[in-house]
Amino acid sequence: SVAWSVANGAINTGLEVAIFLTSSAVEWVRKGAADKVHLNPFDPPMIDMIQKVRDNGCTIIVCPPCAEVRGYTQDDLLDDVVITGSPAMHELIKQGAATLCF
Repeated sequence: SVAWSVANGAINTGLEVAIFLTSSAVEWVRKGAADKVHLNPFDPPMIDMIQKVRDNGCTIIVCPPCAEVRGYTQDDLLDDVVITGSPAMHELIKQGAATLCF
């Protein structure tokens, strides 16, 4: 939940946000997975943090092998999430994006 909380904070300060999900983090954007999750009592529910990222037009990228090993296809994920490789993230970095890893 920390990465989603930090992303929401960045949105609140006017920063553009892009998220590249790997490993088990891809679970957060599987349809229905975050609907009833509230990990940290000081943060909003997970679905609200994820929805804020989506509502603000932020890029959400999922690692293809990480989705595949879980049996997920594009149809399993939230509508605006894209399964694509790390070159999409590298392009953002080449354009000057800062990175944070969780």
